[in-house]
Amino acid sequence: MSKPPRAPFLTDPMIAVLVIATVLALVLPAAGEARATATSVSNIGIFVLFLVNGMRIRRSEIARGLANWRYFGPLMLFVFGGMALAGVGFAHLASGLLPPLVALGFVYLGVLPSTVQSATSYTSLAEGNVALSVVGAALINIAGVFVSAPLFALLGGGGAGEIGSEAILRIGLILVLPFVLGQIVQDRVIDRIARHRARIAWLDRAVIGIAVYVAFSGAVEQGLATMFAATDWAVLVVLVLAMLALALGAAWGMASLLGLPRPDRIAFLFAGSQKSVAIGAPLAAILFPPASAGFVIAPLLLYHLAQLVLAAPLATRLAQGGGGEVFPTGR
Repeated sequence: MSKPPRAPFLTDPMIAVLVIATVLALVLPAAGEARATATSVSNIGIFVLFLVNGMRIRRSEIARGLANWRYFGPLMLFVFGGMALAGVGFAHLASGLLPPLVALGFVYLGVLPSTVQSATSYTSLAEGNVALSVVGAALINIAGVFVSAPLFALLGGGGAGEIGSEAILRIGLILVLPFVLGQIVQDRVIDRIARHRARIAWLDRAVIGIAVYVAFSGAVEQGLATMFAATDWAVLVVLVLAMLALALGAAWGMASLLGLPRPDRIAFLFAGSQKSVAIGAPLAAILFPPASAGFVIAPLLLYHLAQLVLAAPLATRLAQGGGGEVFPTGR
């Protein structure tokens, strides 16, 4: 009798990377010249990461995804419309209960694109349409490079900080430019990139870990430990779990209303509800000064960990045919 597949979160090294980066920032935060050096290393790493992303996402996959408008159009609307508005709503709930920058973090969380790797893993575990999940999540991530920052500036209002021409220039130089360069040289290097997939995965994790470390180092210097009581952490966890539950239920409901086949609904569920720390942490490092970034990404990090833990039993239940009981709509 074959063993059941292990939940991806049990073996996902990204959890260890996030925990180590956060603990290191609490114990040994980068300050002064060390912070400037760490920020420069982070920016270089982000540039390289997005260059590689441009090399490995095939243009044919982008075209194929765009052609499937019945799936991709509503997914875009859900991720950058519905989830963004949900983030605004949860930010209002958090206002007055949590520090302002942490409350603002829910808006930031809402405008981010979905994951690629974990959304695809859970879609596979749930016996959904893996190919559709890969293409859909990849396209959402590409769109996020261009959409997330201006959408956050629009919805975040005055609390969003100074997201002006300088921040836009940094996004262009560190995120957009390397991605475009990667697309240009893709035909020459894509086979080589595919052969080194495992090493590239560690590049992703290392860059994200550095960005999280720099962000939380600034927050620690601003008094993160003293500003957050145990009750504050409890409030933050409850709000994050509530937003994740809403995202899962709404994604499944929207996919059902669209009349998508069950495998496509499963792909929509995970690509729509999950949020990407791979985009969120580097983008925060560009948009915000280190003193603010750690507070803003706090909801994102908790959401990311929660989605890995809670999506595993959900995917297993969907694979066993229990989707109708978990989500009453769309049997």
